[in-house]
Amino acid sequence: MGNLSTQVDFNRIRYANCWEDPHILLKGLLPAVGSKILSIGSAGDNSFSLLTTSPSLVVAVDVNPIQLHLIELKKQAIRNLEYEQVLHFLGFRQGMNRVALFEQCKDRLNAEARVYWVNNTDKIEKGLIHQGKFERYFQMFSSKVLPFIHSRHDVEELLASKDAPSQARYYHEKWNTWRWRFFFKIFFSKIVMGTLGRDPQFLKEVGVHVSDYIFKKAERHLKKVQAQTNLFLRYNLTGTFGDLLPHYLHPDNYQRVKENVDKLILRSGFAEDVVDEFGSFDAMNLSNIFEYMDRDVFRKTADSLLKGLNANGRMAYWNLMVPRRVSGIFPSEIQYLSTLSTQLSREDNGFFYNQFIVDQK
Repeated sequence: MGNLSTQVDFNRIRYANCWEDPHILLKGLLPAVGSKILSIGSAGDNSFSLLTTSPSLVVAVDVNPIQLHLIELKKQAIRNLEYEQVLHFLGFRQGMNRVALFEQCKDRLNAEARVYWVNNTDKIEKGLIHQGKFERYFQMFSSKVLPFIHSRHDVEELLASKDAPSQARYYHEKWNTWRWRFFFKIFFSKIVMGTLGRDPQFLKEVGVHVSDYIFKKAERHLKKVQAQTNLFLRYNLTGTFGDLLPHYLHPDNYQRVKENVDKLILRSGFAEDVVDEFGSFDAMNLSNIFEYMDRDVFRKTADSLLKGLNANGRMAYWNLMVPRRVSGIFPSEIQYLSTLSTQLSREDNGFFYNQFIVDQK
């Protein structure tokens, strides 16, 4: 995993939001009150969601220092601003002066994050949740590509409230045109996605036909009622979340996040480094980190993380296009919770993922 940090550009915001479903993450890990949790940082959203479980500690780790600066800024915004101010500051709402709100948080940031954000107030001004490479990829799709396929009215109709048969019928009769299939498969091909969306290194281990795979996953989801309230899908098709909010900012969850926000600690490096520093954990949110590793690195990393997982502890992670399962290579040490994993994979709002896996030690 060490060479990834030299081959991938980590001097930019890659993800301004987490694109993995926190609802199934929480159901899969099911951490008890007072748990010690390891979480891949990314944009911080799912680490914040884990705070709703009243843990003793959540350590968010990432190899990209800019992602950690983003999480630190979100953390201090939650800590120091009122709820409505946070929504405006991050970019979910319009109207307030975001740079003025930043001034209220600036002095609470650690030194490196403060220097970074003072030099990048333009990103704050435009709304943080729109500033990642991955978000710009979807913005390009919704603003430059989708208008050649469907009108704004068509998009609104697809996402409008309707029963299950009507949703499926709309998809088949109105949405699934030859233009939709043609342009979708070009834009979500391995080359275009690697260049504009993720990074070619992150797709190195992928052996499937990327655009066909993503098209099938999207088709399955677009026919479901669930598509109407899916904030990920809404962003993909409109370049905005509309009125939808991520789990950690939902009014029902936000107060617990704010109460526990000081239990979130940030660390730079790899997940196994955190185990070396903090000792063993009760739960691990591992995002889809195994997907980027060849089989040897996967085995070594999984072994290190297993040693840092307490008895009966759970690790949860996603497979997108590369099959990786820790319980598959260490079956005597950790058990695959297959029924739970299958059920949660079906519920996943991150419809592009192939599988959500929960393993229990």
